[in-house]
Order: sequence, then C-alpha cells, then structure tokens
Amino acid sequence: MVFLCGAAAGALLIRLVQVQAAPASVTTWNAGNREMSIEWFRKELNVSDDQAKAIETVIDDYVMYYQNLQGQMDDFRAEGHKSILKILTPEQREKFEKKRGEFSGKLR
Repeated sequence: MVFLCGAAAGALLIRLVQVQAAPASVTTWNAGNREMSIEWFRKELNVSDDQAKAIETVIDDYVMYYQNLQGQMDDFRAEGHKSILKILTPEQREKFEKKRGEFSGKLR
C-alpha cells in the first residue's frame, strides 16, 4: 500500500512536470504534423514513395502506441489518486486537493 501511494504520487508529479516541459507539438499529433514529418523525409533524405509509405506506417504505429500508453498512465494516476484519497481523513483530503490544484495551476 505504501509503495502504491508513493508510485501514484510520483507519477502525478512527473505528469505535472511533463505537461509544463513538453511543447504542444509533442503532446498533440494531427494530420498536419504527420504530413510535415513525411515531407521532411522526402525533401531532406530524398526517400522513395515506398520508403515514405513505410515511414508513414511507422509514425502512425508509434503515435497510436504512445497514445495508448498515455491513456494507461492517465488511468494509473487516477487510480493512485483514488487510493490516496481513501487513506486520508476528510481534512487531509481537502488540503491535498487544494495543494494539488495550486501545483497544477503553476505548471500551466
């Protein structure tokens, strides 16, 4: 139980720091970013059409994998948060949520 609480608190803090440190282009992926990436490979590395298609597949697979991992991390953080709240007294929960909100606000 102690390990789970420590891991959840650590994951929460890491996530909050990552949100601040990561530029928007890293945390979001859209068709425009995808096309710009493929175009870079075409122009800078002179890849063939077959290579570009293969690279597109790799990029798409990577983005899907990353998004799945991100979802799992979000679920893990939410479960850790719930577990911590179950341990705390009502007064402690209030302070915890307040401090968590202040910390999140500073990172945005």
